[in-house]
Amino acid sequence: MGRAQHRSGRPTIPTMSNRLALVMIVRDEARCIERCLASARPWVDTMLVLDTGSRDDTVARAQRAGAQVHHFGWIDDFAAARNAALDLCDADWRLVLDADEWIDSGVECLGGLRSMAADFIGQVCVSSQFGRGGDESPSWLPRVLPRGVRYSGRIHEQPDASVPRRRLALVVGHDGYLDEHLHAKAGRNERLLRRELVENPQDPYVRYQLGKDLELRGRFDAAVPLYEQAHVHVELHAAWRHDLVLRLIFSLKKLGRHAQAMLLVERELPHWPHSPDFFFTLGDLLLDWAASEPARGAALLPMIESSWLQALAIGESAALNDTVRGRGSYLAAHNLAVLHASLGHEAQALSWRERERVLRHARPVRAPATA
Repeated sequence: MGRAQHRSGRPTIPTMSNRLALVMIVRDEARCIERCLASARPWVDTMLVLDTGSRDDTVARAQRAGAQVHHFGWIDDFAAARNAALDLCDADWRLVLDADEWIDSGVECLGGLRSMAADFIGQVCVSSQFGRGGDESPSWLPRVLPRGVRYSGRIHEQPDASVPRRRLALVVGHDGYLDEHLHAKAGRNERLLRRELVENPQDPYVRYQLGKDLELRGRFDAAVPLYEQAHVHVELHAAWRHDLVLRLIFSLKKLGRHAQAMLLVERELPHWPHSPDFFFTLGDLLLDWAASEPARGAALLPMIESSWLQALAIGESAALNDTVRGRGSYLAAHNLAVLHASLGHEAQALSWRERERVLRHARPVRAPATA
């Protein structure tokens, strides 16, 4: 069929009208699934939920919220479940969310997808709350998939495709790492990650994820060897390398292996001049070392202060993967206030407390999108 002609005789370019679907896999998510669906419903053409064996009223809640619900027998393989859900969807674009996530801002970019060729993977900013709810860590994750892309990986699955990736303006909230929700996943992830490690013993990403699972449960002695092995083999520009380095430094500190952590810091320093998290973590390491070996205090105190000042000088860096909000602003200022108060420098401590107050209430920095 020939291209349509404008009255002037010039050809007209047809307007694309791509369809967009929300695609989810869920299990026992009655706590939060309605929040997720409500945040996406105005912006997508259809919502498809694949339930993998819920025992609560997740299915009923999803149906009441307007989702199409299908069922899948769980086989200890997240990629298999993701792919089964994708196979049920014929939309041009698929937005992949988990039930403990919700669309926070940037929804305008979803409308833009309708007129864009579905030939790239869209990365969105997933801002995870953790600890007791006061901290946030944004990660750029591939969550907008063109038709035909599939997943691989038993756990912490990833889209398996060589198409380009672009950052979109979409910001997604996530509260699954809060202390009160983590216990539900305890043990399950470790079991699946150990199976994955047996099947892919050379994969540094699996070692990193298993180390992270153990670290989050306080098992630092088991996490460190996995982190170290991952660090040897991780590519320099891997998106998760920043988080791996910081977690290894932190875990070594928790084990009292300060000198070993400092050797790692010295090797990694040239790679992270733009990371407030790196310098914040360095100051934390040095402070812990000074506390455990007071004789080193006089030499370490200037380095501690300098590290946190450098974190502040860099500022918030939301474009960096797995950064923690505040390390380049109010958290660094708080630590400087505490440091000066401990030294009896009341005027400086007061000044840093005021700086902390101002920075804490500043508008969060959002990373720019590239599409």
